[in-house]
Amino acid sequence: MTTLSKGDNAPNFEAKDQDGNTITLADYKGKKLVVFFYPKASTPGCTAEACNLKDNYQTFQSKGYEILGVSADSPKRQQNFKNKYELPYPLLADEDKKVIEAFGVWGPKKFMGKEYDGIHRTTFVIDEKGVIEEVISKVKTKDHAAQIL
Repeated sequence: MTTLSKGDNAPNFEAKDQDGNTITLADYKGKKLVVFFYPKASTPGCTAEACNLKDNYQTFQSKGYEILGVSADSPKRQQNFKNKYELPYPLLADEDKKVIEAFGVWGPKKFMGKEYDGIHRTTFVIDEKGVIEEVISKVKTKDHAAQIL
């Protein structure tokens, strides 16, 4: 779905997190960053993915990675999701879909025979200079950390 690939510069972005703080790509300069896009907070697949990353958070940190979750949910929904599952990383509330569209993960999907537009579950691994190291489009929600690490 996305037109971004390994070796591309990650799009510059700016969006508010669950607490209303502005987060930008520049905030992560000099750090490795995992940006995971998910369709909807607190749904089974998204919860499994977010909790798998949480369960491996110390490993990510020890290898120099920061993690950032992104969906089109409201800040309140993101805050509830983060609090309920004690997620240790920020969640962007990208309601206007600027970050989602910049990364090219919005588009037609099929579910139970119906077509609709939505977020394609995709993860981007970005290096310290803002270059995409890896794009994971076939996300295994229950074992996602192993796909990245």
